[in-house]
Amino acid sequence: MENLLNALVLLANFVLIPAITYGSQLALGALGVTLVYAVLRFSNFAHGDTMAFGTMLVILITWWLQSLGVSLGPLPTALLALPFGILGCAVLLLVTDRWVYRFYRQRRSDPVIFVIASAGVMFIYNALTRFVIGTDDQRFEDGARFVIRVNDFKEWSGLEEGLALRGTQLLTVAVMLVTVTALFWFLQKTRTGKAMRAYSDNEDLALLSGINPDRVVMITWILVAALATIAGTLYGLDKSFRPFTYFQLLLPIFAAAVVGGVGQPVGAIAGGFIIAFSEVVLTYAYKGFVGYFGWQPSGLLQMLGTDYKFAVSFIILVVVLLIRPTGIFRGKVI
Repeated sequence: MENLLNALVLLANFVLIPAITYGSQLALGALGVTLVYAVLRFSNFAHGDTMAFGTMLVILITWWLQSLGVSLGPLPTALLALPFGILGCAVLLLVTDRWVYRFYRQRRSDPVIFVIASAGVMFIYNALTRFVIGTDDQRFEDGARFVIRVNDFKEWSGLEEGLALRGTQLLTVAVMLVTVTALFWFLQKTRTGKAMRAYSDNEDLALLSGINPDRVVMITWILVAALATIAGTLYGLDKSFRPFTYFQLLLPIFAAAVVGGVGQPVGAIAGGFIIAFSEVVLTYAYKGFVGYFGWQPSGLLQMLGTDYKFAVSFIILVVVLLIRPTGIFRGKVI
């Protein structure tokens, strides 16, 4: 029985908790992608670098607050900087929409034109972020590092394996739940949210009903800025910030949106956790886990190396597009 508990604690440390944390971050990122696709009707390839830009603003403001001696005690100071990061990111997206996407929207260009334009925007965002903050890893977390420490858990449980729960992991899940709840309440209960859903379902009918399309577009970009900045900040707090990493995150985020069903917010959340668990489960080395059951293999019992983590997302994305393009919750076909 003790070996089973040790094995479960080991699995929780390296599979369950990391996958839930990573899934929460992907879910928030995928929600931003699915909002753009549902309301503005194009795949936004610049979303990963939007996350990077918003997170960069949060980091710069966090460093400034830390230099002034401002803190939140056990919580990261980045939470104080988050609203300013969201505001700056929203300004960037609104300016981009006015200077780039609005031109093609007025001419009712094909979705592929928007995709190409968003790819160009992606490179601009990426260059801007790298120019301001550099290309190296940046760390900005502070506050209490652990909620549950390994030695404390060992002493309490008497087990050989110790459970570790970092504060950023717990914070990620909590912020994700609050953000998702607030977003769904906004979309379902507020007049603006209902207008956005109507515009998404039938643009022409929504316009005949008196819905202001410019307002819908503006609110959409503000929500996308909030989701992107929150997701990027949580990812940076949990791991570290590096602009190129956020460019790479675009693949699992898009995979999550497609798996769940593009244009379906619930699907984006489900897809985020499916992709996260798939990546973590397939790249974890199970040698220590099976050792508690009397098996001592010579190898690591690792299906894929960690370098192939994003390949898992790509394979899942391709399989879903081939077998069920609408995703789990029957979203729109890309």
